Amino acid sequence: MSRSVVPVVSDLDRQYFGGDSGEDQVGVLEGVRARFGKSYVGEPDQLAEELAKDAAVREADSLLITVPNMLGVDYNARLLQNVVEHVAPAIGWVHPDRRPA
Repeated sequence: MSRSVVPVVSDLDRQYFGGDSGEDQVGVLEGVRARFGKSYVGEPDQLAEELAKDAAVREADSLLITVPNMLGVDYNARLLQNVVEHVAPAIGWVHPDRRPA
């Protein structure tokens, strides 16, 4: 399963994304109609609350977090770090290397 998760933690994030989460969208991917899941955009605590309520996220055994590739590697690395630091712990996601023994 895939979701776009964008924690808004800086003025630059607000400039790029505003803070409005979107609903599912339908588009075309490689000539085939495709459904794109909801984008989660906002303050980390808001995202954690919304993701915790998403039944598909709760039931998934893996989650692919998509990032806006047009913003470059450095921005996306920071965006993913913000997910790891601010959102993941709030909803109980634990990095496999950091699980208690």
